[in-house]
This record gives sequence, structure tokens and C-alpha cells, in this order.
Amino acid sequence: MSRHLKVASAVLIGVLLLALFYPALRWLVGEWLGNDYYSHGPLVLLTSALLAWRLWVKWPPEKRQISSAPIGLIPAGVGLIVYLYALLQRAYFVAALAMILLIAGLVWYLLGAAAVRRMAFPIGFLLFMVPLPFVEPLSIPLAQFTGAVSAGFVRLFGVPITVNGAQVILPNTQLVVGAQCSGLRSIVALFTLVGLVIFIVQGPWWAKSLLALSSVPIATFGNVMRVSSLLGVANVWGADAGFKYYHDYSSIVFFLSALVLLLLFSRAVGCREIRDDIFW
Repeated sequence: MSRHLKVASAVLIGVLLLALFYPALRWLVGEWLGNDYYSHGPLVLLTSALLAWRLWVKWPPEKRQISSAPIGLIPAGVGLIVYLYALLQRAYFVAALAMILLIAGLVWYLLGAAAVRRMAFPIGFLLFMVPLPFVEPLSIPLAQFTGAVSAGFVRLFGVPITVNGAQVILPNTQLVVGAQCSGLRSIVALFTLVGLVIFIVQGPWWAKSLLALSSVPIATFGNVMRVSSLLGVANVWGADAGFKYYHDYSSIVFFLSALVLLLLFSRAVGCREIRDDIFW
């Protein structure tokens, strides 16, 4: 097959896949724009595409043995059936997950087993762009947990504080620790970053496992510290100072603090070097 025919075939396959995936992609874009917990979705897609390209161009030619693998039609077929059924049922998050399975099956079928192993992480990383329906309902109980723990921390400094569900009562004001204070957005974003960090750093499997497990407690701890400091600001300067001025800026500061803790923990467990088969 000539080079021009291969390029034309690839373009045709790409156009057909875009037409097939349009309903799921339209839903994803709508979620990315309207769901605060998954506003990082476009970055996941861009990062996955960049990693796939780098892994491909950095793949030694002697190892790049492209050959069709008919077994790849099995996951591709399963993905296509689930995708179409999910669209009929308007279960768009299931359709988005099936779309990723279909992509993996097509890579396996068209490029071979070695290629799908090489591209396993970029394809799997796409899972982080799909909004899952059980994530948002977690925000309320997590916010109540954060409020109770933060209030207990503030009490250590002698501040009389009462917690009644989501309501926090300070001596000079009352606050409601709502879903936006749950830290769930930071947890989802940090968990996505952990997945990326685990792939691009070198280290033993147990160290990477510890790094993955550390993301939730680190993000939760960072958010508890943020809400505790917010309660402290509200106690001294009032609720307006806490929620109108301090709230938005503190979320950025404490997310960056959690990221720094994650990077320090990564170095502590021996994941210090960047893989040389991606960037160099």
C-alpha cells in the first residue's frame, strides 16, 4: 500500500469515527463546560493525544512492527455494541466509556498487539475525562465531613464553634459548609494528575502504588486546612471576608500546596526521575 493511500485511509477512518462519536463528544463538551468537577476534561484529551504522539515518534523503528491483529475486533465489537445501546438509552457516560474501549480495539486491530501495549496509557488516561455519575453526589457528605473535621481543628486554638449538619456557628457569625467546600473538585483533579505522574516518573511498582493511594488523603488534608483557615478568617473578620474574598483565592493556594505535598511524597518513595522515552 502506497504512502498516499495509507494517509487517505487514516483520514477516512478518522472522519468516520468523528461522525460515530459525535453524540458522545457533544455530551462530553457540555459536561466539561458545565460540570466543575470535570472542567479539566479538555486537558486530559490534549495530554493523551500528546503522549500518544510522543510515544509513537520515540518508538524505535526496529520495535515498531505494525501488523493487523484480528483479535482486536473483539473489544472493538463489544465497545461498538455497548456504545450504540448506551446512546439509545441516553446513558452518555457509558457511551463515553465504550468509546474508549472501541478506540483501544481499533488500535489493536489496525496496528497490532505491540502498538496497543505501547499506547495503553494514553488510551486509558482518557477515562479521567469522563464524568462519572456517582462523583457529584459525594460532595454533600464530604462537605459535612470536612466541616466537622475543620471545626475540630479550629477548636484546638480556643475558638468556640458548633457544627450542626452543614451549618457552622462561630461566636460572631454563622456559615454553611456547602458542596463547594467539599474539596471533591481538588480530589478529582489531583487524582488525574497522580495518574499522569505515575506514568511519566520512574520507580518501583510499590512506590507508584503508594503514590496513587496518597492522592485522596493529601487532597482531603489540604482541603481541611483550607476550610479551617476560612473559618479562622470568618471568626476574626466576618463571613464576608471569608467567603467573598478569601474563599476563591484559598482554593488555588491549597490545591498548589497539595500538589507540592504530592511531589515531595513522590521523591520520598523513590519516584524521582522522568522517563526518557517520552520527552527526551
